This record gives sequence, C-alpha cells and structure tokens, in this order.
Amino acid sequence: MTDYFHFINNEFLKGSSASTYAVHNPATDALVGNINLARSTEVDAAVSSARAAYESGPWSTLTGAQRAAPMLKFADLIEANAEEIGRVETEAMGQPFVIASGWIVPSCAGMWRYYAGWADKIEGQTFPEENGWWRYTQYEPFGVCAGIGPWNVSVLTMAMKMAPAIAAGNTFVYKTSEKSPYSVLVLARLFKEAGFPPGVVNIVSGDGATGALLASHMDIDKISFTGSGISGRKVVDAASKSNMKKVTLELGGKSPSIVFDDANIENALEGNSQGFLFNSSQACIAASRLFVQASIADKLIEGLKARFEGASAIMGDPSAPGTMLGPLADTRQLERVLGFIEAGKSEAKLLVGGGRKGDKGAFVQPTIFLNPAKEGTIYKEEIFGPVLSVLTFETEEEAVKLANDTSYGLSACVYTSNTSRALRVASKIKAGTIGINGAYLPDNSLPFGGYKQSGTGRELGKEGLYAYLQAKSIKINMAV
Repeated sequence: MTDYFHFINNEFLKGSSASTYAVHNPATDALVGNINLARSTEVDAAVSSARAAYESGPWSTLTGAQRAAPMLKFADLIEANAEEIGRVETEAMGQPFVIASGWIVPSCAGMWRYYAGWADKIEGQTFPEENGWWRYTQYEPFGVCAGIGPWNVSVLTMAMKMAPAIAAGNTFVYKTSEKSPYSVLVLARLFKEAGFPPGVVNIVSGDGATGALLASHMDIDKISFTGSGISGRKVVDAASKSNMKKVTLELGGKSPSIVFDDANIENALEGNSQGFLFNSSQACIAASRLFVQASIADKLIEGLKARFEGASAIMGDPSAPGTMLGPLADTRQLERVLGFIEAGKSEAKLLVGGGRKGDKGAFVQPTIFLNPAKEGTIYKEEIFGPVLSVLTFETEEEAVKLANDTSYGLSACVYTSNTSRALRVASKIKAGTIGINGAYLPDNSLPFGGYKQSGTGRELGKEGLYAYLQAKSIKINMAV
C-alpha cells in the first residue's frame, strides 16, 4: 500500500505527525499498513487549498456543464479501476470483493454521473412585479464544504457527500475512516487524472481527532457527517461553537421490518435474511428488529432459522468469488458485536448463531434472538452486525406502535400483499425511508435521511443537491 495518505492541492503527502493507525485485514488479522493521521498541519493546508480554489481558482468561474465534465470522466475512471478499488476495500475492511467491485463501485460511479447531470440545472425563481419591486431568488454554493465518512461503504458514502457539493460549485475536504482508507486514496489519484483543478478536492486520512479539527474549523462553511449518534453530537457542538457552519447528519438506525400474514413468505424470508445480512449487516439501514404477525410466526421463524444457518456456506474469505458474507470491519467491531450477543443471551431466547465463527479473523455467526426484553440492549441499541431480534404482533396498530418504539427513524420495511395497508402503514411509520416488500436500498433520485435521532437533513436526490446551496433573495426597485 502507498505511504502517501493525504491528497491536498492535487498532490499526495505523507503527513507531518507521528500519529498512525494500524489497519489489519479482518479476515486474516494480517497487517495491511499503518495510516498516518492528519492533524492541524494537514487539515489547515487542505482547507486553505479548498478556499483558494473556490475564491480565486478556475472552479468558481466554470459553468455547470464545465463542472460536469471532470465529474463524468471521474465516473468512467471509477468503473475502469473497479477491481483495484474493490480489492483494497476487501483487504482493509473485509467487504466481499463481489459486492465491493460488483455493486458498491458501480453505484458510486452512477452517483457521480447523476449529480453531474444536475450541475447545469440549478435554477432560481422569479416573481411578478409587486408594489414597484421586481423579485427573484438564486442559489449559490456555500464555499468550502467538508465530509466525514464511515468505513462500511467508504466510496459510496463519499460520493453521497462530495458529488452534490462539487456539482453545486463548492470545493471539498473529505476525511475517510481510518479503518478503510485505501479505496478513497485510489479515488484521490483518479480525481487528478479526471482533470479536477488543484484544491477542488482534498482528502485527509484521519481519526476522531482529525474529524474534530474539521468540525471546529473556522474556514469551513458546511460539514456532512455519517456515523454514530455520540460522534454526531460532537460534530454539531463543534460546528456551533466555531463558526456556526451548516451541518448534515446521518446517524444510523434500529430499523423495523413488519411482516403481515398476507405477505409473500419467500420474499419476506429473502428480505429479512439475505437483505438483512448484506455487508454482514454493517449497514445503517439494516432492519434489525423484525415483527411478524402471530398467525405466520412459526413458519417464518423456522424459515429464517434455516437461512441463517445456511449462511455459513457463503461466509468466508472475502476475496473469494463465492463469498457473500465476510468478516466484520476489525477486531474492535468484533468485540463490540460479541458483547451485544452475550448481553442478548440474558435478554432473549437465542435461536441460532450466538458467537464467533472460527478463531481467526473477525467473523460472527449470523444470529437470531426471539422475544427480546423491550428495555434490553439488543432491542434498543444499534449493533451494526448480523444480529436480528424477532417479536410477534396481532394487529396492524400494534405493529406500527412496535415499529415506532425507538429513538431512531432511518428506515423500515413492510411486507404485505395489500397495497392499501402497505401505504397506510408506511405513512404511519416515523422513518425517512421505507421499503415495501423488500429491503430499502439508497436511490440516487430519492432523498436519504432519517427522523428523530437518525440525523438531520437529507442526502441524495434533488434535496441532496440543494443541501449544498444557499438561497439568496433579491428585490429591485423599478421606480428608480
């Protein structure tokens, strides 16, 4: 792996501090490399570079179509380098290569193309003259924006934050997760190759201390963060205490999945097994609380048990072609998830799984708990691992109440053959994204974000673009 961990002003730098983070392959425990962690020297340089590119560089003078051109070339380069990007993601955080290269990377390229299409379509409004005043609005970029991303879908999350910001005319400083930095560093090389002017895109490798420097920086105008609620609160606090920079937060979830007795059972089984276990359930939208109507509970639970037990056949070496379930991201995440499982054994009935798989790597058995205590940790807290809790319900009203009994509100799933019921229940669930008869996956055209403690603001879609623009209202006195 490269020793150059920071991309600033279109150049790679090693970093000035002695602070490092050891990245291990979670499938083999082998050392991948030691990442230099950016500190104030690198952060200040990245922000200064972004500011210069915005205020006086060519970026601020380009038309929307001209901004779109390197974005489209960048998308092509992402696809051309899909294997390399997928391999380094697999090695650093254990994401199965077939998923990383076959789904994550193409989705990333598609997101950059989607927002390139928006770059020349940012419109304002005009209003009829009233009382001698002609009135209009226009939308302008904030200036220097920043993003802090997680490790589970590194390049995709970066695209969700950076692509709309760049399309809108901002410049950007991005901090990748120290757990999965290498795929983003490959993309850094491609930004330069795609023709982005120096300073438009800057990437720093770092940890929480690096993120704190970005959140509190006085010359950053907007920041977007994806991660835990605890860290999100720190970002908001630092942003508020510094220069009141605008903040977008995506803070995870404890999403419900409701299966009614008229649902297609095979489809519900697939959505709540393969759909839930995607990326070893290291997904903020994973529906980890399953509510099954009592009349079909025995049949569905037995089917789920068989599918979770059978998942071991597709779990293993993430670089192998047939592997769909890899390890957790690292030893720390392994210990965290195993801690939840141990707690769950006293809070619920263990149906399947319940421990580590093997004695090497961060592999966890897909696990199901039945009837967890309502105040138990496995029922209330986001585990971010392959641990599913199952409860039963009798009526639609009870199902909705159970679904909303959480401090989160990112996503939800509803399985039923009754279209009226599906729409009625979806409208009552307090969540930002709903999947009907399938697990919800982000869509470029639809806003993505949550209710309650799952965050503030939205990414993706037109709303994701306008999150990086600020409105300006102008009135002209026609009598003068």
